[in-house]
Amino acid sequence: MENELNASAGGDYAGALIPVAQYVRKSTDHQKYSTENQSEANRAYAVVHGMEVVLTYSDEGVSGLTFEKRDALKRLILDVQGGNVMFKAILVYDVSRWGRYQDVDESAYYEFICRRTGIAVHYCAEQFENDGSPFAALIKGWKRAMAGEYSRELSVKVFAGQSRLARRGYMLGGFAGYGLRRLLVDQSGVAKCTLAYGERKSIATDRVLLVPGPPEEIATLRSIFSMFVREKMHERRIADILNQRGIKNGFSRPWRYKNGLAPF
Repeated sequence: MENELNASAGGDYAGALIPVAQYVRKSTDHQKYSTENQSEANRAYAVVHGMEVVLTYSDEGVSGLTFEKRDALKRLILDVQGGNVMFKAILVYDVSRWGRYQDVDESAYYEFICRRTGIAVHYCAEQFENDGSPFAALIKGWKRAMAGEYSRELSVKVFAGQSRLARRGYMLGGFAGYGLRRLLVDQSGVAKCTLAYGERKSIATDRVLLVPGPPEEIATLRSIFSMFVREKMHERRIADILNQRGIKNGFSRPWRYKNGLAPF
């Protein structure tokens, strides 16, 4: 949570401005929903409506599907329920930033918690006033259903796309195992370079393949396989032998055993 307490936040607010908080959330790098853009829209709304943003709750890189992982929203709800807050309303960019819950009643529930304590939620980029009228309730319900359906459809499309890439042999993420390396290829399958640890592809159409690593690592893997399968050694004993031989793991550290031989 980013505290934005203006100089006037000591108790007397400049003029008769209404102190408000804002909640911003970004789940992707989509420019439209950057936290900066949301905050700018919220502040413009505040100026028009005689408000002053004195506190910001920000969830970055967090999905709107669930409440559990949204720490800033959790703090906001807890602060509201505690009753000791300096703001009189909450500004949110639009209905989807409040959440893309699969159950539209969940989104309404968190808004009701705020409204029950006298703190209204304003959706600054929406074309309706969240004034408690039947029309507002109808529009919010429709938009909440749309937000949830968007997430469901996106999940299906993303899963289908990732499955297709996996079937073609491409790596979708994570570390390359010991004895392997990540080879970056273009959309035609032409090799570009080997990615070092921590490096990522920067072009959306590029792909990553797993390829054999250095000969010495492959030789170590063959030795591990032989000790485990043919000599029936325990993984802990294998780790001790590798360390005695001065062979480092994938992170250039000693090998360790914890519920299985760990190559990293």
